[in-house]
Amino acid sequence: MRNLNASVLTVVCAAALSACGGGGGSGGESHAPYQISLRADKTLLPLNVSGQLPGIGAYAPFTTTLYVNALEAGRPIPGAEKDVFSCNVNGGLDSGSLYYLDGDDEHEDDDGRPNSYRSITLGSNSGGNSFHFHAGTKAGTSTITCSVQDPRDKKIHTASVNITVGQATANPARVDAFAQALGYLGTRNNLERLPTSVAIQTRIWDDANQPVPNPGAANLQVRIRPMGDAAQGALLQEGGRPGNGVLQMRTVGGVGQFSLASGAASGPIVLEFTTDRADNNVSNGIQDPVSSLMQVYAVDEVASVPLSLSAAAFGTVTNGVEFTYALEAMGGVPPYKWQVSGLPAGLTADGSGIISGTPKAPAGTYRIKVKVTDKNGSPADADMTLTLVGDHREVKPEDFVINGCPANQNINTPCAISPATSGVQYAYAFTASVPGVTWEFSGLPGWLKAGSTGASGFVSGTPALATPPDPSPDAGTHQFLVTAKRGVTSVTRKVSVTVN
Repeated sequence: MRNLNASVLTVVCAAALSACGGGGGSGGESHAPYQISLRADKTLLPLNVSGQLPGIGAYAPFTTTLYVNALEAGRPIPGAEKDVFSCNVNGGLDSGSLYYLDGDDEHEDDDGRPNSYRSITLGSNSGGNSFHFHAGTKAGTSTITCSVQDPRDKKIHTASVNITVGQATANPARVDAFAQALGYLGTRNNLERLPTSVAIQTRIWDDANQPVPNPGAANLQVRIRPMGDAAQGALLQEGGRPGNGVLQMRTVGGVGQFSLASGAASGPIVLEFTTDRADNNVSNGIQDPVSSLMQVYAVDEVASVPLSLSAAAFGTVTNGVEFTYALEAMGGVPPYKWQVSGLPAGLTADGSGIISGTPKAPAGTYRIKVKVTDKNGSPADADMTLTLVGDHREVKPEDFVINGCPANQNINTPCAISPATSGVQYAYAFTASVPGVTWEFSGLPGWLKAGSTGASGFVSGTPALATPPDPSPDAGTHQFLVTAKRGVTSVTRKVSVTVN
């Protein structure tokens, strides 16, 4: 009975299909589910640090085109002018945005520039359409998802693609810092009820100007430089640890935060921030330091007198020697902003009033113009003087002349000078092709003495005579070092002389 019923059921179903047009050569109506796909021309885009606008073609390297398609049983879904495909950035919106780039006025601003979107809708032309993704200024991965709804069963079908924008290097390139408002703090015993601590945030950036990734160990060192009375007794505080003059801490998203507590004296407190470019880790030593300085004022009271700045002298500064100086203003309302001009080459000033660097300029007296502006915008200026001493000129390997010795000779390879003969007076002069060179010698054999005359350095002496049958005690090849100095630079060569 089971086989007979099955046969009857098959015949009935076949007849029903024939009556509905489902049999024979007719295609009928397909009930296959929608299939949607999404792809991008480029899934890796460079970081758009200059903020260039989106575009199409070879001259738009920060933009990629995305293509969305939907099929039903291998055939394009029915077309429609709009609201067929819905596409949006559902991850990594900070790294880029969506654009139509179709020339439609509705998709452009009043100046004709394309508008950016986090979500767009598209019609279906032969089952597909296209749109664009444009990179932003933050490295990361954006996920773009498109969906289409089957009108027959109302089911929604989706497809996604990931686009990577830039790549973080994880190597610190710079570090900066800023203090919370008011930007200054009161001294420990001030009578104006000024806060005696101020929160300070630091930021560490990589080569692509992106925050460095979260480290596994401390990657930032903060130190109070021992400059001025205000530094005495000031403390750095972070994470419940006892206050100290130096702390090491980890950043989160490239940002670190701590507080600076004042001491008893007023004046500028100079903070030094250092990270390690080598491995983003300062707890294991600092191999390749990246540093910056910041100045925070401690005040006894909010100033009630006008801002002023008196003319002064920096004193004597030496070429080739590191120099740091913190400018100081009186009155007004901190924090102060500084502008400095006229510094010799090698010295720079930042907006917080710190002059630093290693000078390398002609000696003499420099007139420095200093302008300071307080929190209220009140200005004050003054002329200051800086006296620079020491020769800044360089001596280069090619300036050091030794007959037969190449300019690029390795220091470990001796240059042979003319030979000497035992019992015979010997002299050899070393010259440089530039003036102002001084000479130093080290490792000379006992029979040679060194000296200089004019622009030349020389060695001279008489090796001992031989006493037959024994040779001269000075016989053989002797090596020594000769150094030419000019200003803050020097060149050293290894030299050999043979006594016959």
